[in-house]
Amino acid sequence: MDPAVLREDMVDGLESPPRDVLSDEDVAVAMRDVPRHAFVDDERTAYADRDHEALGTRVLAPSTVARLLQALALERDQTVLIVGAGVGYTAAVTAEIVGATNVHAVDISRPLVVAARGNLAEAGYEGVLVDRRDGADGLPEYAPFDRILLEAAAVDPPRALLSQLTDRGRLVFPRGTQRQRLEAVSSDGTVDRFDPVSFDPLLVEGEQSGAVERNRTTREDRERAQRRAESRRGWEHDWIEWEDAGDGQSRRRTSR
Repeated sequence: MDPAVLREDMVDGLESPPRDVLSDEDVAVAMRDVPRHAFVDDERTAYADRDHEALGTRVLAPSTVARLLQALALERDQTVLIVGAGVGYTAAVTAEIVGATNVHAVDISRPLVVAARGNLAEAGYEGVLVDRRDGADGLPEYAPFDRILLEAAAVDPPRALLSQLTDRGRLVFPRGTQRQRLEAVSSDGTVDRFDPVSFDPLLVEGEQSGAVERNRTTREDRERAQRRAESRRGWEHDWIEWEDAGDGQSRRRTSR
């Protein structure tokens, strides 16, 4: 079937009961234009309203993308940072609304960054900047941003991201751990709360899939250091060993 027809059917389904999750006209028009099959390998189900798996991450269902972008309250020509580039689909829909060169995306997974860049270029959104970063640090070189979208759950919004908002900026993120709710935090401290959601937690360096080095996290390093500090007594576990020297004499070896 013609992908354009599939996109129309997808958006119509999001705008109508029982889903009834899409009411923003700008988001609806953008989702009708973005070729989702360029971002999801399985063309047969690319336009179904369900999640997909790709390179160890979850490609969000269209209804979830619609909810996120509506919470952002996007306006044309705003600068946007997306933390959690994934395969690039959310960035592409955002680019349709604000303009491709106004969209910046970061991801902690290098394979995902490569995939997102390729997908966006194939779909005609090569103007979107995608970089490999620890998402909690944001993208200070291009700050401030009018809107920041964090596609990962956090107990509190990362301070670095809040500091990279403009005076009238808005940060949208899933707040919580087991129980999560979508929230929008404005620069003036205003908080808007939306429906419950379910997202994977925000990753730190070392937790991403495809890491070259051992998947050891910052938290593990901190815990190891604490255990070492608590276990030290006097000299740092010096010990003395006596061993037979070849000349019949004994000598002492000290190790640390």
